Amino acid sequence: MTTTENITEEAAASLVTKWLNLWNGDLDIADDIIAEANRVHAAMFDGGDGSAVGGVSGMKSLVAQMRSLMSDLTFSVEVGPLVDADHVVVRWVATGHYGGGVPGAGAPVGTEVTFHGTDILRINGQQIVEYWLNADTLDLMTQLQVGS
Repeated sequence: MTTTENITEEAAASLVTKWLNLWNGDLDIADDIIAEANRVHAAMFDGGDGSAVGGVSGMKSLVAQMRSLMSDLTFSVEVGPLVDADHVVVRWVATGHYGGGVPGAGAPVGTEVTFHGTDILRINGQQIVEYWLNADTLDLMTQLQVGS
């Protein structure tokens, strides 16, 4: 049986700030906030379910891959953090300029894009041990004119 560690609102706010810093390009912060046993649950661009993205290095690679498409990508929180025992939830918005590299994209390099998503983070020992990502990929791909 696993024990649930309740995270305080203050600790959640601090963790979410660091989480945003990670997604905004500070890859080194992953060493502090991501557990080596971290598991990702997400619909990936390659059709995978995120299970191949594991630990600190996997999260660094995932963030770097996303930022390679939009190096000026900036994430900010719209709602949250919402705390429930050992889970933290945030609704975010990301804005940046397309840098190329998405197969089938018809949008010119430099196209500004904005898309939204929700992250659910399970916390243990002040580190993220599980991450669920729900992003509006359809909106992003529409803006990038994939399949148009």
